[in-house]
Amino acid sequence: MLNINNNTAQLKREIMIRIAKLQLEDNLEEGVHFIPREMAPKNKESWRCCVYHDRELLRQRVMARLGFSVEDINEEKKLSEYAREALMREKPTWPMLTVLHDACNACVRTHYMVTNACQACLARPCMMNCAKNAIEIKKGRAFIDEEKCINCGLCMDNCPYHAIIKIPVPCEEACPVGAITKDEYGKERIDYDKCIFCGNCMRECPFGAMMDKSQLVDVMQRIKEGKKVVAMYAPAIAAQFRADPGQLEGALKAGGFAKVWEVAIGADITAEKEAHEFEERMENGDIMMTTSCCPAYVRAVHIHVPELTPCISDTRSPMHYTAELAKKEEPDCVTVFIGPCLAKRREGMDDEYVDYVLSVEEIGALFVAMNIDVAQQPHEDMSNKLSPTASARNFAVSGGVAESVRIRLKNPAILKSAVINGLNKAGMKQLTGYGKINAGKIPHTDATPNLVEVMACEGGCIGGPCVVTNPKVAAFQLKKYVEAGAKE
Repeated sequence: MLNINNNTAQLKREIMIRIAKLQLEDNLEEGVHFIPREMAPKNKESWRCCVYHDRELLRQRVMARLGFSVEDINEEKKLSEYAREALMREKPTWPMLTVLHDACNACVRTHYMVTNACQACLARPCMMNCAKNAIEIKKGRAFIDEEKCINCGLCMDNCPYHAIIKIPVPCEEACPVGAITKDEYGKERIDYDKCIFCGNCMRECPFGAMMDKSQLVDVMQRIKEGKKVVAMYAPAIAAQFRADPGQLEGALKAGGFAKVWEVAIGADITAEKEAHEFEERMENGDIMMTTSCCPAYVRAVHIHVPELTPCISDTRSPMHYTAELAKKEEPDCVTVFIGPCLAKRREGMDDEYVDYVLSVEEIGALFVAMNIDVAQQPHEDMSNKLSPTASARNFAVSGGVAESVRIRLKNPAILKSAVINGLNKAGMKQLTGYGKINAGKIPHTDATPNLVEVMACEGGCIGGPCVVTNPKVAAFQLKKYVEAGAKE
């Protein structure tokens, strides 16, 4: 897993900050043209073949940050024209991801390679454990015949010198559902009929070729138009900033939002409804129920494990219930969910109460552009606002949803919960197993859980693909935030 502090992440954030500054100055159409040449001046060492290629890649990255897909780029169209269209756009466009083919490294297919550490040892466990006889000794070291190799990895697992390494394709390796494959030119493409929008490919591509399409320009434009734009921040967002309860609210208001809602309020509604639904399902003889607040998981089940679909809770997500509260209070308001998640953008497109979805990277860029230091903000008075429970704020960590449901049950002893902590390939295998149990292909036993919590991101939402803080640090920050402000 790529650390959140890397050059591609910094490049992405710098572009967003520059765009936000230009928009704040009412100079986006005129100024956006200069971003590529300012970020890739002639006297700077180029990332690729030359400074002009770097500028073209930056131009396309700017397009994605303006909210456009780059697959069918019009090379004759100026960035100023794209900026004008973005400012006039009324709603986000499908899909939420776009692939910058010119940045894609066209990595060779995943394979195993023998390094110079090979000792051609007498034991030769790499050969002995290869079911396809794909390994032989040549010139004093092991050699893998790629035509015979099936990439099982047993040679690497058995080498006592760790001399055999796996050469992965990072985006393909990170995708848990096989939605990314190479086209006829060796470039990666996304099959959106398979994609669950977990964001793993975007996070893991070391060339930044997988990009999300930003909605920051749209939200800033609604604010500049004088609309009542309300921010709804997920519990995981409070963990991204070193701030006390009330300071993030103050920062968001300083950023132009008319009102701020904590989505943990919606999490309390979700937990109450899921607890009631769980009790009803168990009384009706259901084998199991799964949580429903992670949209990447829900999409994964519908597409890839349909046998588990009947088990998904009918309860809506915290984002939905918070947006519903906001719209009931002010029907004409523009609701903006702020989270660490790409899949929420897909959910937001289908939710009648959600207008826009921003990532923490985008809101962080807005703060930088406006010189807003969250930790230095005065504390908003929270005494007259709805206050969420501690368990609702803990929705942001793996296991938090199941625990929040448990404490609301009339008889918690009936609960046998399990947690799938991250939808990697192993997590998908677990899901498939539960699907087979529900379909009767595998018998359920007393050890079978009756409530399964699934988080697409390891560690929970604090490990999302758009976070700006190390998940371990974020977990500590969230703990402080919960203890400081939430009721029991």
